[in-house]
Amino acid sequence: MRKIKFRKVRKTQPNKLEYTGKHKAISSEMQLFVYNDSSIQEFQDLKSNQINSKIDLTKNNWLNVHGLNDLELIKKLGECFAVDDFILTDILNIHKRTRFQENPENLFFIIKSILPSPNLDDIKVEQISFLIKEGLLISFQEKRSDFFTHIRERLRTHTGMVRSKKIGYLLYLLLDAVMENFYITIENEEDKIEKLIVLTKTDSNPLLLEKIEKHRDNFHFLKRAIIPLRDSLFEIKSIKSDHIFNVLEKESYVFFSRLHQKSIELLEQIDSDMNLLESASNFYFSAQNHKMNEIMKTLTIVSAIFIPLTFIAGIYGMNFTNMPELHYHYGYYTVLGVMLLLVVALILYFKSRKWF
Repeated sequence: MRKIKFRKVRKTQPNKLEYTGKHKAISSEMQLFVYNDSSIQEFQDLKSNQINSKIDLTKNNWLNVHGLNDLELIKKLGECFAVDDFILTDILNIHKRTRFQENPENLFFIIKSILPSPNLDDIKVEQISFLIKEGLLISFQEKRSDFFTHIRERLRTHTGMVRSKKIGYLLYLLLDAVMENFYITIENEEDKIEKLIVLTKTDSNPLLLEKIEKHRDNFHFLKRAIIPLRDSLFEIKSIKSDHIFNVLEKESYVFFSRLHQKSIELLEQIDSDMNLLESASNFYFSAQNHKMNEIMKTLTIVSAIFIPLTFIAGIYGMNFTNMPELHYHYGYYTVLGVMLLLVVALILYFKSRKWF
């Protein structure tokens, strides 16, 4: 039975603000979009003292925060929007599990964005948090990335219906963009798996087995990231009967149902890929066993040929005085001939039995 091992991570106090990620050298920046169906304003490199003056709650507001090192900025945001310290702590603690939390004042969502590492078998992970209030969505990213570039362009060019919808639709687009990274990662893993499957049929290098196990670990990691996401999306699409909090318009729940279905498809695809890895692993061991059996068969045939020859040589090596063949003029050549005929007969016999 496999033992459960405790994975030690750096702990923080529940109400103490401390960023636990690795991007500590990245400075914090803010970007704000204020928009509705007829207009849009974009503010780059927004300062903390400009937040209250730039945000217009009669319109939709998307405040994107890059970098989580500026704790004073995070505190300022908490004060401006009445965000509980426990939520701020969860934003800064990247070891938190994907989850969804509904409060009377806001919605809070944590998700893991996952991408493959270039030229490596590892997976890059970034935690992204979303805080949603009436007319306002704040996204927190550990660093600048291009996950949401296409959404910003849709806002600027009034493409699609994002500017005509409430802030809940923007949340759907952001979550959908993050989930696209799961598809990219899985496709990247599948490409590597196909190469591994081909190699297992032609190469017996033990490193192949290590790579198979590495990709299996990657898929387990992906499952651990997607399963809580699936559960959180199910919660979101299930709160449409809750009249306490109305930040998500009822028409948006169908979009979150699509995301929930996507998460199920991702899990099914991962299960299928893990079965392929299991098949590749089994094929590798079968090929190794077959190769070992072929080696043992060859050694057995050689041994079977030399056993009677050794027996004959042993008889004539006993050096008894009364051995008539020892004084026969052609005795040496006769014994060699018999041994040669015996070898040929055994080879023909093994060949007839298709043992080689």
